[in-house]
Amino acid sequence: MKTFLKIFLCAATALLAVSCGSRKSGSSSSPFPPMMGMDPNAPVNVEVAVTEYRDVPQDETYTTTVQAYAVNNVVPQAGSRIKKINVEVGDFVAKGQVLAEMDQTSLEQTKLKLDNDALELSRLQQLYEAGALSKSDYEAMQLSYNVSNSQYENLVENTILRSPLTGVVTARNYDVGDMYAMSQPIFVVQQISPVKLLVAMSETDYSKVKKGDGVEITADAIPGRTFTGKVNRIYPVIDPASHTFTAEVVVPNTDRVLRPGMFARARVTFAVNNSIVVPDIAIVKQQGSGQKTVFVLNGDNTVSSRIVTLGRHTGADYEILEGLAEGEKVVTKGHTALRNGSEVNVIN
Repeated sequence: MKTFLKIFLCAATALLAVSCGSRKSGSSSSPFPPMMGMDPNAPVNVEVAVTEYRDVPQDETYTTTVQAYAVNNVVPQAGSRIKKINVEVGDFVAKGQVLAEMDQTSLEQTKLKLDNDALELSRLQQLYEAGALSKSDYEAMQLSYNVSNSQYENLVENTILRSPLTGVVTARNYDVGDMYAMSQPIFVVQQISPVKLLVAMSETDYSKVKKGDGVEITADAIPGRTFTGKVNRIYPVIDPASHTFTAEVVVPNTDRVLRPGMFARARVTFAVNNSIVVPDIAIVKQQGSGQKTVFVLNGDNTVSSRIVTLGRHTGADYEILEGLAEGEKVVTKGHTALRNGSEVNVIN
């Protein structure tokens, strides 16, 4: 036991001596050498771009739906049996083309009465001119003839059903032999050349848009094509719920590719500004404040942080409304290591 105690005391004394000697010699208490840090004053490698004036379209894109320019429900004035149908859904028809024929019994009876009234009017006219008939009797017969003629023309229009416009048949609700019951139209004809789009625009654009403005139309169902239309009408009221107003855009659609119901996007260009433009990667967004800044290269190879006001974002560029002048150099790469007044090394 005494031997073990002597050995332990000797080891402890030796370890204490080594520790004290090390501190006297000025060496660190850590067994690891100090880390080699980077020089905080070394220039930061950056890339820059030169600001320049460029035309920037002031446009907005809205979603909408293609609509027929006009929609007509083809119906007779009164219930009658359908004798003949000449067209089907999907057929293109011309204005005035006969679509269907109704039972002609009433039409034939009215035609007989009209012919009889015409003969009687001719006979009474001869008597009136010869002085053998009073003017009132002649005028009464003339009125009767005019009424018969009006009834006949009305029946012709409602027995021989014609298309009121040039378009496409989009619905047929009856078959030959059906009794038209005045519940649904026999045909629906829609004019699709041109077509129209009712575009809901933000109220902030109300003073910018005007009749005749050009509009670019794209449709998801027709990829790769852009159609050109014009603002045809601007509705005079603002929706108080959505704070939007409606602009009617008309597209010629001469090849009838656009069809009613298609989802579309309408791009309206209100004006073109000549503004300073910089790459969007030059913009630094300040967390929490919402401010947008750029680092501008100074003549002594330092940078200054400058607040800018952004306009339109077009492609990979930002329009600058305030804060920069033409010909200034802004940092596009290397922002993260920069502070106001940092020294830089331009590598591009």
